[in-house]
Amino acid sequence: MTYQRILLKLSGEALMGNLGYGIDPKVVADIAEDIAEVVRLNVQVAIVVGGGNIFRGMKASADGMDRATADYVGMIATVMNAMTLQDALERRDIATRVQTAIAMQEVAEPYIRRKAIRHLELGRVVIFGAGSGNPFFTTDTTAALRAAEIDAQVIFKATKVDGIYDCDPLKNSNAHRYETLNYNQVLTQDLRVMDGTAIALCKENNIPIVVFNLFERGNIIRAVKGEKIGTTVGGFCEVN
Repeated sequence: MTYQRILLKLSGEALMGNLGYGIDPKVVADIAEDIAEVVRLNVQVAIVVGGGNIFRGMKASADGMDRATADYVGMIATVMNAMTLQDALERRDIATRVQTAIAMQEVAEPYIRRKAIRHLELGRVVIFGAGSGNPFFTTDTTAALRAAEIDAQVIFKATKVDGIYDCDPLKNSNAHRYETLNYNQVLTQDLRVMDGTAIALCKENNIPIVVFNLFERGNIIRAVKGEKIGTTVGGFCEVN
């Protein structure tokens, strides 16, 4: 394998499939099966999952809700997704632990860096819920932060599109997909694959980001094996 320890970033919207809201069990089952195949290759897998399929703090804040309160509600939504994904993985005999940045001791472990690393070393999938535990930070930033903390070799951002484009490919059929980008290009061109704080963290810690289509079965394994899919940010000679 090209990578031995990875961090997979899943958006909450990915879990709802074609539903307008909530969690599609079929989609979760497919994602869990792909992750299980990676784990069976002796790759250590950590996951950060969003909560946008249940609650979006930014939207609620724009509608008048207190921003900090809205973000905390969104963090709780990510824990619901994390527990759902944990169940799907364990039904495939993949040992999984959910760790949360907000204490929820009845349903999950608190986030402890050394304990998370030990779980990974023992072959368990670790799902990080509740974001970073702080309002005003996205789960993309959490993914970059956790990847740095656990010494992940790469962040895989699995999305609804097959890479990073110069404009919205759903609105412009002539949109150009990049194969590689450096961190500065993402920031200066405002490509918005992840928020600026997340990109800066990845740049500072030299963590490459691979963006690819989650819904093409087998893509996670292809990415782990180092096949050229989607768009890679960093992970090569940086151009300033």
